[in-house]
Amino acid sequence: MNELLDSSSPDESEETVRPGPLWRHAAWVAGITACAVGVGWASALFRIGPEEYGLPSAAPGAAWPYLVAWTTTGLAVAAILRAVAARVPVYAPGRTAALLTALGTRLSLGWRPEAPVLGVMAAAALTVAAIWCALALRSGSSATAAGE
Repeated sequence: MNELLDSSSPDESEETVRPGPLWRHAAWVAGITACAVGVGWASALFRIGPEEYGLPSAAPGAAWPYLVAWTTTGLAVAAILRAVAARVPVYAPGRTAALLTALGTRLSLGWRPEAPVLGVMAAAALTVAAIWCALALRSGSSATAAGE
């Protein structure tokens, strides 16, 4: 009975190790990326619509290259976070990957940057994910060194 009332169980914790088969990790990465790109696209819809509704597009150009770029970046970000989360506890890897991918998608679709700027944005998202993972790896290694 006390186990049901205990809110610190590993299943409900934000910071747990996520082991499992490779297909589960791949499905998680693909799902997080698809949802985040979808949310980014949906939040930018008011900037993509026709000008006859009174809201001109932020910049001309096709949206597909940006969706492809952020899908690729989102897959990389989510894969990095999930790979580290399979070994050490990482705080909110799904939310972190979704936020970085959705934000990049939203900004790219509303602003339509040139390729070098888009590359810098993608590199920034990957850098944030790498720093997030480095912090988790550091705290994970210090916890094992302390004997926890």
